[in-house]
Amino acid sequence: MRSTSSYLRVLAFLGIAYILIELSVESPEQSAFLTQPLTWIALGLVLLFSVAIEICVAALNNVLFQSLKPEEQERYLLAQKKKKENQFRWFKATYLRLLDSKPVEEEGEIILDHNYDGIQELDNNLPPWWVYSFYATIIFGVIYLIRFHAFNDYTQAEEYETEVAEAKLAIEEYKKTAKDLVDINTVTVLTEASDISAGKSIFSANCAACHKADGGGGIGPNLTDQYWILGGGIKNIFRTVSEGGRDGKGMVAWKQTLKPAEMAQVASYILTLQGSTPLDPKEAQGELWIDPEASKEEIPQDEIPETISDSTAVVSK
Repeated sequence: MRSTSSYLRVLAFLGIAYILIELSVESPEQSAFLTQPLTWIALGLVLLFSVAIEICVAALNNVLFQSLKPEEQERYLLAQKKKKENQFRWFKATYLRLLDSKPVEEEGEIILDHNYDGIQELDNNLPPWWVYSFYATIIFGVIYLIRFHAFNDYTQAEEYETEVAEAKLAIEEYKKTAKDLVDINTVTVLTEASDISAGKSIFSANCAACHKADGGGGIGPNLTDQYWILGGGIKNIFRTVSEGGRDGKGMVAWKQTLKPAEMAQVASYILTLQGSTPLDPKEAQGELWIDPEASKEEIPQDEIPETISDSTAVVSK
């Protein structure tokens, strides 16, 4: 483990192992190393084995070297020295070409005539990488001028509006999978069977003690009728689950225990209890809830005041 190539091989093994682990473990949203802690053990074993192999190979080379005769050892060392000098030769030569600077021993050829208190100036060429970058900026400027000022391509305002629209679409796509971003303003009724089933499980574990398993009500109110103390509908139910009931006599707030997605699931499940027939229902509490967003056809007809008219009076029921 004394050569650069040894360290590069170990890093290569780790890189290959990392990619194979990521591909073999199904984790579309996060890295496998975040969702599966055992993957770190696998990567550690790869590191251990790769280092052990490099140490064994180095020890074997040393044994073989010691078995050589002195003159053969000398030839081997000279060959290794020459090999080391030629290592990365192409990169070193390319680097020197990009600098285009004179070696120190040749600097006398480019010294300028003027002299300031013994300080002289070298007439070095500009580095080629800098010159090529400058030419690239000129080409970019010409293309930009023709595209946006001669042919009037899109403006900065149009580009901004396009990017904002794309960002909004990306946010909406993200929200579809990131259910825990839901809050009182964005919660909607969940209708998927998996969500309703999850909401039922949460209700049975946390809410049935006060509202009964069938929602008929016990310590807590009946959840199967149309009367609500703090308002019905998905948003009001979500708020009640999250923030709790009335001060001093309502249920506790569940926002510290349940995730937003779980509160949306249990609120959606509670809505499925509406109109069901519990075994021993508790009397109605609160006020009749009529969804302000519901159409008139959805409002129960027996709750709409009826008027009877005759020739002398109008009587409301």
